[in-house]
Amino acid sequence: MTIRTTDTQITFQQPFMLSAFNIRQPAGVYRLVVDEEEIFGLSFLAYRRTATMLHIPAISVEGVRHQVVEVDPEELAAALDADALV
Repeated sequence: MTIRTTDTQITFQQPFMLSAFNIRQPAGVYRLVVDEEEIFGLSFLAYRRTATMLHIPAISVEGVRHQVVEVDPEELAAALDADALV
């Protein structure tokens, strides 16, 4: 099984809430890690997402314990879209 990991940063301009955590998160830049596994048996290279993990709190927050929370990628995308409209 081949697994690939993509590590990126996402930015929220406004505080936001996702169902994966119980308190509103502050605006800021967050580390996002996505794991995908290769789909075998196809005539082309393809991957399926297996995990979407958000590191909280924001990268700029120091001296606080950091957590990795698995989030729903569709809910995260909707939150980012809503943030862009503000």
